[in-house]
Amino acid sequence: MKTILPQLRLRMRGLAPICWLLLSGALAGPVLAGEGTATAADGTRLHYVDNGRASTQPTLVFVPGWGMDHTIWDAQLAAFDATHRVVAMDPRSQGASQQTGSGNTPEGRAGDIEAVLAAQGLDTVVLIGWSQGVQDVAAYVDRYGTGRVAGLVLVDAAVSNGAAAVAADPQAAQQLLQRMAVYAAHPREYLRGMMGAIFVKPLAPERLQQRVDIALRTPVSTGVAMLVADLYGMDRSAALKKFDRPTLIVASAGSAELQAQRAAAAQIPGAVLEVVTDAGHGVFVDQPEVFNAALRRFLLKAQR
Repeated sequence: MKTILPQLRLRMRGLAPICWLLLSGALAGPVLAGEGTATAADGTRLHYVDNGRASTQPTLVFVPGWGMDHTIWDAQLAAFDATHRVVAMDPRSQGASQQTGSGNTPEGRAGDIEAVLAAQGLDTVVLIGWSQGVQDVAAYVDRYGTGRVAGLVLVDAAVSNGAAAVAADPQAAQQLLQRMAVYAAHPREYLRGMMGAIFVKPLAPERLQQRVDIALRTPVSTGVAMLVADLYGMDRSAALKKFDRPTLIVASAGSAELQAQRAAAAQIPGAVLEVVTDAGHGVFVDQPEVFNAALRRFLLKAQR
């Protein structure tokens, strides 16, 4: 593994960022006072945290990426706690949500988002998805529309073109399958090796260990299936035509998908694109103040 990991780290830097949703963020403990469980249509238990604040502002709903739980958003939950109701969920088979062998796709998780919103009676929300969460938000809008939605925020990932992406970039598909073989054989080492590809600012050793442990709660076979479904399962690009609410796209300046994110912003009427320098895929972890400022500007503009 000593020879595998440096090569893996180098290969990962130029690839689609959704594959590297993994593992960072401050783990300072719970930011929010409340937590709860919603039940999905298939009976899966979904964990979320909620500050329960009464506010005239839209509720901010944070959706993390692959292998992550709600704590990846701790800096944002703390920053907006005083002004907004903030909710962050653990996707099925991740974090404290129930592990399940079914529904581990953006289309399945779209139903989970709806279950959390319905359980809390949330009808005016800003959906904020990162990487795999971008696919989940796109799938949500495609299935449920924007009746509950006041705004949409897509963070550092392009909406997937489905199986057509294999033909468009067969080398990337081949590399993904090769990496999944390493992940299946050496999950802990693989997850630790991902860090250099995701974040510009290294995590402290104890936070790195905590983040890897969180990702390991997802069974490896489920994790592999999730990535394939995220990247190559469904063509979700048509969902962008249904984005009829104010939309913010936040991208790392070094993202391999920056061009595709620019194209998405051009396709959505009135969409705002913010490009963040000196940040890796985890833009909001590397540059929390820059990200939070961009989100505040967007929220003010969306209210007009």
